[in-house]
Formats: sequence, C-alpha cells, structure tokens
Amino acid sequence: MATAEQLTAIKGGTIASLPPQATVLEAAQLMNDRHIGSVLVTEGNQLVGIFTERDVMRRVVADQRDPATTTVADVMTSPVACAAPHTTLDEIRTVMRDKRIRHVPVVNGGGVLGMISLGDLNKAEHDGQVETIRYLEQYMSVA
Repeated sequence: MATAEQLTAIKGGTIASLPPQATVLEAAQLMNDRHIGSVLVTEGNQLVGIFTERDVMRRVVADQRDPATTTVADVMTSPVACAAPHTTLDEIRTVMRDKRIRHVPVVNGGGVLGMISLGDLNKAEHDGQVETIRYLEQYMSVA
C-alpha cells in the first residue's frame, strides 16, 4: 500500500509556505499564482498553521476583514492535521473525510516533506486502478 512519503516523492515540486506575519492578500496571490488551495504557515522549519481557501471565506470575507492588513497568523488553521511519512494513503483519505479537510502536510521530525491534497489521492487511486486493469487485460489475453 502506498505511503505519504512515496506520494510526495512522486509529486515532487516545492512547498508553498509563508511566515505568520504575511498578509492574507500575499497568501491569496501565492495560491492564485500556483493554482493551489492552501499554503503552509511556517516559522523557520516549524509548521505553525495552514491557510486555506476555506479560511479566506470564513475568517476573512465573512468577517469583513481587510486582506491587505490581516496577517495569516490571525486567520490560519492551527493546529494542523499532519501525516507521518509511513502513513498510508487510505489513512490520509480517512482523516480528510472525517475532519472535512482537503490538504494534509507530510512532516518528519518537525520538517515538512510535502503536501497531499484530495486531488493527489484521487489521482493516485486512479493510476492504481489503471495499472490493475492493464495487468488484468494482459492476464486475460494470455489465458
């Protein structure tokens, strides 16, 4: 069964993060530029929170806060539900479903290894199904 570490290695890429004193406007611009739904909030190597599209809607727009002056520290989600490198993708999917979240950082010893989104899980499941179908088709064509 695939693990969080394996999926983050396949994904590669950089992790979007900002310091707690960054503004909501800066976070929204970063999310728009990278076409992502969340950014990690870090102090040095330490994960201190996550800022998501849901945080924008609930804690900024609905509360009529000014995104240019509101810091992500004031509206981020903390503590953050995280996965260890050995966590299976099924376990991550269960956490996402139960907590009604769409992004889970993968951390090891306080350092962030990567981020797994619901879309990443869906793609991994699809790819696994395609591989199984190919295997079964090959098996049946030989028989």
